[in-house]
Amino acid sequence: MTDLFVSVAGVKMKNPLIAVSGCFGFGREYDEYFDISLLGGISVKGLTLKPREGNPPPRAAEAFGGCLNSVGLQNPGVEAFLRDELPFLVKKDVAVIANISGGSPEEYGEMAGLIGDSVDMLEVNISCPNLNKDGVNFSNDPRSAAGVTEAVKKTAKVPVCVKLSPNVTDIASVALACKDAGADALSLINTLLGMRIDIETRRPALRMNTGGLSGPAIFPVAMRCVWQVATATGLPVIGMGGVSDGLDAAEMMMAGASAVGIGTALFQDPYAPERILRELTDWCEGHMVDRVSDLTGSVEAY
Repeated sequence: MTDLFVSVAGVKMKNPLIAVSGCFGFGREYDEYFDISLLGGISVKGLTLKPREGNPPPRAAEAFGGCLNSVGLQNPGVEAFLRDELPFLVKKDVAVIANISGGSPEEYGEMAGLIGDSVDMLEVNISCPNLNKDGVNFSNDPRSAAGVTEAVKKTAKVPVCVKLSPNVTDIASVALACKDAGADALSLINTLLGMRIDIETRRPALRMNTGGLSGPAIFPVAMRCVWQVATATGLPVIGMGGVSDGLDAAEMMMAGASAVGIGTALFQDPYAPERILRELTDWCEGHMVDRVSDLTGSVEAY
């Protein structure tokens, strides 16, 4: 039987599957479908220092091979999360990852300090494409990415994983800057910036005009980014972006991921984690893989 245990920057998980931030809320709704302790980890809905209402509707649209969203980090704020949501999650046998976003390095650092060691890992989201014009995308420049990473590391009590954007020219340079600033791990990719137009009204399908594309359509891009970043940095990587089945998960790990995020697949099938875990396990056992962690970085590039 294949050993499914993995460790990401010292955070132990019973298997490599993680529910992606923004696709799983705080876990309560999905727990009505299956015991969310099945998962290796849960990255909670993106948090900000203060509550956010998010962007106005319409803020979701279908696209070939996936969907577009511009939710805009709607969330109750970090203090409400700690008070109202975290107690439910800590009762579950699952690694809890707090995804945080801020408007300045100092704000990120303040959030990390408030959260302390109440979760297993911080996922520092420097790459959300769905903020209003006052939002700051720190992933576009290596120096900005490093500045946020340094600020979080000063106050963090748990491992720090920085979430990177594919909407850059050289993702490896941003990843290396985060590593040099003290990042313990990296997660990628966030969504690709995209757009749809309603040809009857001649208006964008989304109120914010553009949004983040997710789903199977972005899987090859995610694979390329995971491979480049894992190769360049040597840091643990949580790979995500269009993973739809167990074979995708195996492929993502071969590219260099230590763990794999499941996101948009949950919208189509709320039982997707159960199915993907079963498919991954069956593939590993059928190919005589003793430990799923042996898949990580096992691709032999030409």
